[in-house]
Amino acid sequence: MIPLPLARIAEITSGALSGMADPRAVVRGPVVIDSRDVRPGSLFVAFKGARVDGHDYAAQAVRAGAVAVLASRAVDAPAVVVPDTAAALAALATAQSAALPGATVIGVTGSAGKTTTKDLLARLTTRMGPTIAPVGSFNNEIGHPLTVLRADHETRFMVLELSARNIGHIRALTRIAPPRIGVVLNVGTAHLGVFGGKEAIAKAKGELVEALPRDGVAVLNADDPLVREMAARTEARVTLFGRAPEAAIRAEDVTFDERGRGSYTLTTPSGSARVSLLLYGEPAVENSLAAAAAAYELGLPVATIAAELSQATPSSRWRMEVTDRPDGVTVINDAYNANPDSMRAAFAALGALGGGRRRFAVIAALRELGEDSTELNTDLGRLAGGAGLSGLVVAGPDADPVLEGAFAAAGRAGTPAASRETHTHPGDMSGTGDMSGAGDLPIVHVPDAEAAAAQVSQWLRPGDVVLVKGPRAMSLERTAELLLGGATQ
Repeated sequence: MIPLPLARIAEITSGALSGMADPRAVVRGPVVIDSRDVRPGSLFVAFKGARVDGHDYAAQAVRAGAVAVLASRAVDAPAVVVPDTAAALAALATAQSAALPGATVIGVTGSAGKTTTKDLLARLTTRMGPTIAPVGSFNNEIGHPLTVLRADHETRFMVLELSARNIGHIRALTRIAPPRIGVVLNVGTAHLGVFGGKEAIAKAKGELVEALPRDGVAVLNADDPLVREMAARTEARVTLFGRAPEAAIRAEDVTFDERGRGSYTLTTPSGSARVSLLLYGEPAVENSLAAAAAAYELGLPVATIAAELSQATPSSRWRMEVTDRPDGVTVINDAYNANPDSMRAAFAALGALGGGRRRFAVIAALRELGEDSTELNTDLGRLAGGAGLSGLVVAGPDADPVLEGAFAAAGRAGTPAASRETHTHPGDMSGTGDMSGAGDLPIVHVPDAEAAAAQVSQWLRPGDVVLVKGPRAMSLERTAELLLGGATQ
């Protein structure tokens, strides 16, 4: 961050110094919300959560090297006391962004693929100058300003991921760091229950392009009708990406190898080049194309874009991480989060990567689907039950619709209650019969991620493939880690 004395931080945040804070003491960064991340020169922001109150760690943070604490009440340490720490953090980031007029801000949003696209775009902009981008999915009212506060006078590009849980959220984030380029990937079913419909999701995502200046660029997905319609909501110039003929940045001659990795010809108004991705699944083509379109607008040569995209590997955890065990078992860890769209994409990737091999899946009931929850979770079960699996594990609560759909698709007579009664504890999960046909598909319900790993481990043989994917609250990354022989986190 740009070094600031505490007096200036208090002024920006409308705060008051307390705890014998020295107004001349300079915060040089980083700004952190976890006392374990404190380094000398840090500012520790204390939030009160449901289980942990950061104010209780104020003294510990200062002992670790923090210059002061940004707090909502007096603490036993030098502090800037403010009425609302989240609002103060946003104000500090807004001032920081305004002090960096030479940095180009690029915003990325969409129902799926934000983090992958952000990672790819940050890789591309790094070829042109110092870049900051969120760690993982720091994309909300806390993570977004924390990312902006990592910028300094050397920063040329800020590649920021913007998420929304309601109308107005993205608009508020764009006020912190006003974007010049806005990338909208898609309008899908993530948080469908929160918004109430895809049209409301489109309204929220479109706040990004509404925030663009007249001399900015809106990079829109030509293949998603709800995204294309956002062209009418911006004064900025519009560039379309996709497979549609009218897209300025197109993916042509798309193919996939035996492990589900896409290759395509990146076609632009000034030339073309072949891209061969190391990322898995069809969504990676869309995500890489979006990153390519934004980088093209920034002036990066097409050949350079293609070369960088072809060398990129996953940068953020638990998103289509494909790992081969020494015994030949392949584990697909796509457990960061899930919605109906991403579930379909994940099963498509499993089918491509697992051709000719026994395939297994660990999934969980999807959340935040509102009144459509039962129907969409039943559809998920049908998807899994009809995917040619040799075994399916459904983990966690509210699994009845998923199990019912899976039983129906697999042609099995059975009920969720029977499945749960027989297969709740790992110790009870011995063999479940022949796994060769759809009618004999073992469908097991378990309580948690650890039990899921125990069940699948009993089934796996060398050469098998297993997909692990579910909503964030289920922490199914622990299943993948256990299957790979690692400790849970």
